Amino acid sequence: MKIFFFLVFFFLSATLYAQERQYSTNNEQAIKYFAVASQNLDDHLYDEAIADLQKSIEEDSKFIEAHVLLADVYRQKWHYKEAIDQYRLALNINPEFNRSIYYRLGDCELHQGEYAEAKQHLEKYLSYENLTPQTAFYAQKFLADCNFSLEAIKHPVPFKPINMGPEINTADDEYLPTITADESTIIFTRKINNNEDFYKSVKVDGKWQTATYLSNNINTPQYNEGAQSISQDGKVLFFTGCNRPDGLGHCDIYIALKKGDDWGKPFDLSPPVNTPGWEAQPSISSDGRTLYFVSNRKGGYGGYDIWKSTLTDKGWGEPENLGPNINTAFDEQSPFIHPDDSTLYFCSDGWPGLGGKDLFVSRLGTDGKWQKPTNLGYPINSSGDENGLTLTANGDDAFFSSNNLNGLGGFDIYTFELPANMRPHHSVTYVKGTVNDAITKQPLEAAVEIIDLEKNNPVYQDYSSAEKGDFLATITTGKNYGLNISKDGYLFYSANFSLVGHENKNPFNIAVLLQPIEVGNKVILKNIFFDTNKFDIKPDSKPELDKLIDFLNLNPTVHIEISGHTDNVGSDQSNQILSENRAKAVYQYLIANKVDASRLVFKGYGETQPIAPNDNDENRSRNRRTEFKIISK
Repeated sequence: MKIFFFLVFFFLSATLYAQERQYSTNNEQAIKYFAVASQNLDDHLYDEAIADLQKSIEEDSKFIEAHVLLADVYRQKWHYKEAIDQYRLALNINPEFNRSIYYRLGDCELHQGEYAEAKQHLEKYLSYENLTPQTAFYAQKFLADCNFSLEAIKHPVPFKPINMGPEINTADDEYLPTITADESTIIFTRKINNNEDFYKSVKVDGKWQTATYLSNNINTPQYNEGAQSISQDGKVLFFTGCNRPDGLGHCDIYIALKKGDDWGKPFDLSPPVNTPGWEAQPSISSDGRTLYFVSNRKGGYGGYDIWKSTLTDKGWGEPENLGPNINTAFDEQSPFIHPDDSTLYFCSDGWPGLGGKDLFVSRLGTDGKWQKPTNLGYPINSSGDENGLTLTANGDDAFFSSNNLNGLGGFDIYTFELPANMRPHHSVTYVKGTVNDAITKQPLEAAVEIIDLEKNNPVYQDYSSAEKGDFLATITTGKNYGLNISKDGYLFYSANFSLVGHENKNPFNIAVLLQPIEVGNKVILKNIFFDTNKFDIKPDSKPELDKLIDFLNLNPTVHIEISGHTDNVGSDQSNQILSENRAKAVYQYLIANKVDASRLVFKGYGETQPIAPNDNDENRSRNRRTEFKIISK
């Protein structure tokens, strides 16, 4: 919106100057150069116009129209320092020549970081009457930026960017980094001879290795690939592709899936996500079910807005605008949804900032709506454009690109420790595991599900890879989770993670061996819970019990024994009775949910079958368990 308005204003002013009959100079040669410059501007020959205007000013240094038009050309080319010099020379000649000079000068000073001067000139412009509504609107916006900037500079935030080194950065441009949850792989865009392609680096023994070309299946020699989002496990890549023959619009969002050590062919997201318009800069939520992206489609608040689409049984749902607490009449871009799924980072030139596009953070409120964003502060933000910020899963470190920090050349990728008050409110860790056959040790493609036990809500549903049997899922602290892994022909695996009451960021590494369905094989049901010395099943046991019901329904010829076990605290008799009553409670739950009672038996073993020494609290808790065993097929 801003650029469009400026171009219209610029070319109108050039045309008016060319049509002007009364100039501030009588020097015919100066007027001649000025006329030639105006014609060059009509033909979009900006460098030639600059040269002619400089000659015109050499002929008459007080030719105010030439100074102003030269400043306008510099401003259009984003050469703000040169534009400032010319506007100021014009005001020195005649402070009341044209009141819009104060507006244009204030704009340039804002982008140059000269906030006090910009504030003075914008206030001067706004003091005039009968202003054009659109320029008055922009002047008020720029003035708000000046006021914000002057305060922000007084209160700088910690910022120590570290160049990621020659393994990542080169003399070419590198930007838009994304990183997997385990921080083992980084994917970024490298621009060589105006062609954008993806590169990747992997971390070995704590050090990033020299980046390599991502894949011939994704990168192309004739199209640009960029603005990507990697799933937390590094197996799914969402990215932006522009002007591709299979696209729906100018820029579309594509998906590619990891196939062993390479990537499969990408495919274009179908409507309603992609349209004949412009969709780009995707960011996928940790559960893979909500896609945030940027679009200029109808129904937004300005030029480019941030939208989201949620995955349903029928595919990606109708996109929803994130609303006025995120989007403005200006541009919002580069969304990054943190793995806690409640902290959103993005860039905007609509909210008060330090000039250009600044980085912001917004939190998801208890009402399910995004709160008004907070500027990340100075000097993270500057008078230039900042965008493309991503974070590690734990929220401590950020990655971004810059071309003004004396890097290796052009845009380089940097990392820095994010100020504490700008980090995600919810700490995140991850579960990383492998699934193999217990007998053959071969990797298995198994269904992996992690459940928020309190809400009985899946937070992760995917499959371990067929090639390596590996999986990775992020989980936020402050909750209890159940993990279930299942595959046809095998007993399912059960585990739980309690992250309540602490901010543990250490990952969970699990090696799972799935047992074939054979008589005598057992499963410990780690997510069936009872209060101390009671046998009433707690509500957060439901997901595990439902998983057992699903297993029995999928294997209708299987018969099982449900067994209860205790530690050695208390008398033998009381432990025996308690263990039997707990096994019976599970038995009754299954029957109540239409499992044939003839397939079930229950038994209490008390403290007679410990799986760990009863010598500390942790081991005693392991012995307090519920199991099931295959007794016939």
